[in-house]
Amino acid sequence: MRVIPLSEASADMIDLVGGKAAGLGELIRGGERVPPGFCVTTEAYQSGVIPQAEIVDAYARLGAGPVAVRSSATAEDLPDASFAGQQDSVLNVTGTAELIAAIEKCWGSLHNARAVAYRDAHHIDHDTVRMAVVVQRMVAAQVSGVLFTANPLTGCRTEMMVDAAPGPGTAVVDGQADVDHYLLNGSDQDGTGCLARAQLAELRAVGERLQRHFGCPQDVEWAIDEDGTMWLLQSRPITTLFPLPPDTDKPLPRVYLEFGHVQGMVQPVTPMGMSTLKSLVAAMLAALGIRAEIVDIGGRLYGDLTDLARRRSTRKRLVKLMAVDFGPRAQAVMQQVLADPRFAPGKDRPEGRHGSNRASLWAAVRLVVGVVRALARPDAARTRMFDAIEQLKLRSAAPDSLRAAAERLRFVRAQEAASSPPDIVSPIVAGMLAAALPAHLLKGVVREDEIHAVLGGMPHNVTIEMDLALWRLTQRAGDHRQLLLHTPPDELAARYRQGTLPDIGLAAFLDTYGHRGVAEVDLGVPRWNEDPAPIFTMIANYLRVTDPEQAPDRRFARAAATAEATLHELGARARRRRPVRGRLAGFLLRRARALAGLREAGKFAGLYRLQEMRRQLLSVGIDLTGSGLLDQPGDIMFLTLDEVHDAVHQNVDHRRTVASRRAVHQRESRRRAVPVALLSDGTDLEAMLPAPATAAGALTGVGAAAGRATGPARVVHDPGTAHIEPGDVLVTATTDPGWTPLFLTAGALVTETGAVMAHGPTVAREYGIPAVICVPDATRKISTGQIITVDAAAGTVTIH
Repeated sequence: MRVIPLSEASADMIDLVGGKAAGLGELIRGGERVPPGFCVTTEAYQSGVIPQAEIVDAYARLGAGPVAVRSSATAEDLPDASFAGQQDSVLNVTGTAELIAAIEKCWGSLHNARAVAYRDAHHIDHDTVRMAVVVQRMVAAQVSGVLFTANPLTGCRTEMMVDAAPGPGTAVVDGQADVDHYLLNGSDQDGTGCLARAQLAELRAVGERLQRHFGCPQDVEWAIDEDGTMWLLQSRPITTLFPLPPDTDKPLPRVYLEFGHVQGMVQPVTPMGMSTLKSLVAAMLAALGIRAEIVDIGGRLYGDLTDLARRRSTRKRLVKLMAVDFGPRAQAVMQQVLADPRFAPGKDRPEGRHGSNRASLWAAVRLVVGVVRALARPDAARTRMFDAIEQLKLRSAAPDSLRAAAERLRFVRAQEAASSPPDIVSPIVAGMLAAALPAHLLKGVVREDEIHAVLGGMPHNVTIEMDLALWRLTQRAGDHRQLLLHTPPDELAARYRQGTLPDIGLAAFLDTYGHRGVAEVDLGVPRWNEDPAPIFTMIANYLRVTDPEQAPDRRFARAAATAEATLHELGARARRRRPVRGRLAGFLLRRARALAGLREAGKFAGLYRLQEMRRQLLSVGIDLTGSGLLDQPGDIMFLTLDEVHDAVHQNVDHRRTVASRRAVHQRESRRRAVPVALLSDGTDLEAMLPAPATAAGALTGVGAAAGRATGPARVVHDPGTAHIEPGDVLVTATTDPGWTPLFLTAGALVTETGAVMAHGPTVAREYGIPAVICVPDATRKISTGQIITVDAAAGTVTIH
């Protein structure tokens, strides 16, 4: 079929008619008013010959008047790729010759530069894409525009948005004219501008019908002709919306806070990682006396904080609790939630203790006792902590007797249920409190950047020790400088595994740190001892450091010396100005230097358990692949433990499930912006906040590591492939300990998320490099190579 009526197209014919024609056919089938037309199918495109006779015949049946000729590629109007404006459309085409020329133009636009770049960005194979062409009778539009059945700016699913302008729709979609903007939220909308109240009501009714028909929010192009008749010209999914939280059937909204950025994660978690992380995070919160349901939204880890926000006993301290790990962006949105009358105490549930129980109370008491002991005797607390870590490491190792898949799965289940010993948790909490409280005690006496300076060069940090160990390895590998600098990291990793790489001491490094990696709390992510390619990338970056004064060990030593000197001066000043508070703050800052570096140790210890769980699951994956229930062992990471149990014990074939989830995971991996907090209707709470005032050319964030630095920006999305020159300003969405080796050569750090006491800023302070965090859209507003100034005292990033 080379030419078919548009009314015959349907959603299951995308390979033949393309995305646009399929959507229009569905509109016709749903009884909507669509300009009549026909489709020149992908079969015609593949033949390379325009079927002129069939087109002329279809055009004549259409009335042979003015028509719109529009591309309809097979990778167009998809749930995650709209291709809006990437391929050509030709309007007001009249006559056979013009029509044939317009179809040829649409065919040619499949491989224009912008369409090719768009497909590359969405990882769509060029060889699999085909072009169909839609030909429709032109609508003589008096008014036209776009209807979004969900608010594309905030994500709210209960609001619709309309942009409209007099004349044809190109004025709106091409952004070439001023438009009237309408927000439809269910209440009566006054007709102003170019649309009357009745027309707005009709658009809302259309939106409700289309959303029901297609099952997801739609981006709809429409036109109203001179008779006042509304025509639908296109309907496609809105591709930019973040997924909705799970439905709870609750009448009042719920609020969800994103937890992943605390661990330096913006990318989606694998399903296996999500199933284990939910338990781990819930256990971590329980150790702090907090109960919150952990949910999966878009492959990211969110906590349902609704009950905490609506409970009088917890809402008062909720914002302060977030200062340590979640940071100022989360604090700002939570303040907005607490001011919302829908989250007032008593709403949606009666007042009371609401689920607090003896277990959580006892956990809180034990934590307080442990914190006091750690503050009283920090050296003893560190000794107990590292003893507990060694015991946890030994308990994490699987017995050699494990052979059958069912035995391995039982071992993984037992590890998932294990909790962290109090001797690991208490010193970490003590160190975090000791580091956070002095700024409040000495407000008006000391500057925040002075507090940050005291927290620099912190001892007892396993991540710093790892980075410096890698630096020492690099120094010893100088004889192989050319090999390590100019060979691709993947090739070096392959040679290392084959045993053909010169010995540079990597085996010893991996014996200690090989259980780590980027996004390491995700069970589905390879560890460095599985794939050491990122290590070779970091070694190459270290080899580029030629100035001895920029050597990481010297920078760390300078930061430590500055910290001690600042602590001495700051303590003396504080005692003069505020004797009691000054002495208390001085005590806490000394304890912070003794304990705050332990922050990384708890996670470091837990990774032993995750590494062994991953190893056992991959062995189960080998068995399931051999049984034909999976295509490859790594596919097991796209299942949950319950699903693996069904495969092992009931021979359930999960290959189709894996393929579907892998596709979703890949799609979500391309998403760069992840909401800090969501309401249950999909509203991105941060999008509702007023934009902060900034000086021209400056981006505003939060200073998190003292200092000021100017240098070329280096925007990095994957530390495993990052090329960092000494002095580059590292700009990234977020960081975790797997990123920190890059800090050894960076001149400063800029992130989009984080908290002052989070991993990235902590390590930045310890190396003495300035850091500004929570800079919205930094990775999009800053380009690699731009000269920028990072000013932690002002909390700004200035683009020169």
